[in-house]
Amino acid sequence: MQRGIFMRVVLFVVLYLIAGCQPQASTLPDFTALVEANAPAVVNISAEQKRSAASQQQVPEMFRRFFDGMDDLFRSPSPEGESVGSGFLISSDGFILTNHHVVANADRIIVRMQDGSEKDAELVGSDPRSDMALLKVDGRKLPTVKIGSSEKLKVGEWVLAIGAPFGFDSTVTAGIVSAKGCNLPSENYVPFIQTDVAINPGNSGGPLFNLKGEVVGINSQIVSRSGGFMGLSFAIPIDMAMDVVAQLKESGKVSRGWLGVLIQPVDRELAQSFGLDKPAGALVSQVLPGSPAEQAGIQVGDVVVRFNGRDIGPSGQLPQVVGVLPPGTKADAVVMRDGKRRTLKLTVGELPEDLDGALRNAVAPKAEADMSLGLRVESLGAEELASLKIAQGVRIQEVIDGPAAQAGIRPGDVLVSLNGKPIDAPATLQSVVKSLPDNGVVPVLIQREGSPRFLALRLGGE
Repeated sequence: MQRGIFMRVVLFVVLYLIAGCQPQASTLPDFTALVEANAPAVVNISAEQKRSAASQQQVPEMFRRFFDGMDDLFRSPSPEGESVGSGFLISSDGFILTNHHVVANADRIIVRMQDGSEKDAELVGSDPRSDMALLKVDGRKLPTVKIGSSEKLKVGEWVLAIGAPFGFDSTVTAGIVSAKGCNLPSENYVPFIQTDVAINPGNSGGPLFNLKGEVVGINSQIVSRSGGFMGLSFAIPIDMAMDVVAQLKESGKVSRGWLGVLIQPVDRELAQSFGLDKPAGALVSQVLPGSPAEQAGIQVGDVVVRFNGRDIGPSGQLPQVVGVLPPGTKADAVVMRDGKRRTLKLTVGELPEDLDGALRNAVAPKAEADMSLGLRVESLGAEELASLKIAQGVRIQEVIDGPAAQAGIRPGDVLVSLNGKPIDAPATLQSVVKSLPDNGVVPVLIQREGSPRFLALRLGGE
């Protein structure tokens, strides 16, 4: 009898332990409370223009703004153009955050609340470089969102978007954070949050929430070949957004830090030629005259690997790190030069409003000649140098099989430097070629179609 009871107890314990070892079924998060609490603070935004169609900033084909193609779907019977997007209330007295491209060039901005009521909005300020705009509507005790921290957001974390895709108000979609600190060709100053949340035209400017119900981002762009969602969406980090909001409230515009350099990425071969352990940092291909970079002693060919205490990974991180600093900030720049790390002290300048104009008026760096390894070059006259805005250089007439062709040098390029040494004539080129090592990789600076660019030249057939 006792033996039977003992065996039953043992069997029960064994079964209990086995059951405890079984993996528990994972449960998906329940978003209902989050949506109920925050949806009233999300608004639909219509930006009307008295022109035939809303003008939009040109961006690369793949990076379509969320309202691309919306004119045909949401065209008013009048000759006015209209763009449609989303936004959210960040204060109970009516401040609303949205995207710049939603309200750009608008003659009238209409905000529709969740209850269907409409309010005219005033544009407090707008910042095209971060694609953000701050609006203001009249009201008191309006529903608001809670602002979180994008810095604390982790890859793999659940996030949720509320917006008005294709004009359907209070639409909710969810997904996870796919990556952080993403660089897009259309935005140099925004470290985007990448998600797989379904975002479509009309979601622009809407909030991205974490599971705590806090806003961690502003939905801004998608990667799409069709104009609709294809699995990649990007949001502006809320930490950066609130810094922009503070400036827009104070002055209606945003001031950013500026170095005054043109940069390019560092690939594996360039990293080897500059003595770097891995491809990282921002390679300086031009230093603008009179810029903070020139005053600090930054040179063409330097690789900026650290700035203001932050390591620079992809080259696109440098303008982001510099841009968040107020003009006048004292900072250190760590550069690789001649295979050695150097620390330069500088004072951050202010990014010009007309940056394109500043670049057009800049004088290019001193031109440096090419080598005869697979090249035929010619001298440039004073008028040609002036038209190219360079002080010296030689033009590539012909490229034959050899190291230059393998490096990507083309006929018509102007060679500006070889292994860090300037060349002012074909004869100088020959002299520099003789001083090159027999093997290895050396950097070559060229100017192509008005833009400077570094290439990696491999010697000795390695």
